[in-house]
Amino acid sequence: MDRTERFYKIEMLIRSRECVSFAALQEALEVSPATLKRDLQYLRERMDAPIEYDADANGYRFGKQWGGSQPHELPGVWFNEKELHALLTMHQMLAGLDENGLLSRHLAPMFDKLTGMLGADETEAKELTQRVKLISTARRRVPSEYFETVGSAVVKRQRLRLDYRKRGSAKAGPRVVSPQRLVHYRNTWYLDAWCHQSEGFRRFALDALEGAELLPEKARTVSTKQLEAELDQGYGIFAGSQARQASLVFKAETAQWVSHEEWHPAQTSEWLPDGRWRLDVPFIDSTELLMDLLRHAGQVEVLAPADLRRAYAKRLRDAVDELS
Repeated sequence: MDRTERFYKIEMLIRSRECVSFAALQEALEVSPATLKRDLQYLRERMDAPIEYDADANGYRFGKQWGGSQPHELPGVWFNEKELHALLTMHQMLAGLDENGLLSRHLAPMFDKLTGMLGADETEAKELTQRVKLISTARRRVPSEYFETVGSAVVKRQRLRLDYRKRGSAKAGPRVVSPQRLVHYRNTWYLDAWCHQSEGFRRFALDALEGAELLPEKARTVSTKQLEAELDQGYGIFAGSQARQASLVFKAETAQWVSHEEWHPAQTSEWLPDGRWRLDVPFIDSTELLMDLLRHAGQVEVLAPADLRRAYAKRLRDAVDELS
């Protein structure tokens, strides 16, 4: 039994029996008197647990919270040590996505509580955070004030007024949207929303925002199934409902690695008799799919559709022309 589990058991024993003797606690926990004394001291000093010794009853009980009438609740003591380490790992992963330091001030108190429950000091806590590292490239930064406004609208289910600049456009235009979800894809944040101007689902890149204002009106409610049907049908980040199927064949030497990748949740694949691997994947727009195919130039053949095959061949020819 690790220390976190002992804390939980101490709390449960005192709560269920109201007053528990030192001997009974020691027997239930199967620890030495010194260990039990350290646990009780830690609960009082680090977890703010108002554990009191009742001399008349010769046992330990919970007092009332300072100035309140509710019994004390130990925060998060139902996590064991392995679960706490998993939460700390997740914390570090979230911090790795925080390009503007926006989440840091909100994550810091949680990190302090988690390390406190583990009993880690400042040096140990820093050591834990250094064991998980996220490496990002070509990250497009989002102004922190816009990200916070958009995130708040998603959580509160309120409409947003956006000043949004489309790719290739010289200036931003106003949009009123009902936000549905935030999407983090390839080091960039996007907002999936119902656009009241175009009366349809749209995906907005947050780095293209030039303004974001929270509106008092409630956001339009959309089911997850409907949202996924409209925005998640094609390959990559490009949205739309009219997906086409790309048929790709990878050479044997590359297939053993690519076959472990998920290009799309709805993909289908099969091994060919000669060791090659065929992948069929839905796509809406060929732009991103072509970029990923070029990573495997010389190792993948595009079977269909014909226009994708021609576009891929042109990209390869253009690359060769640039080198000559």
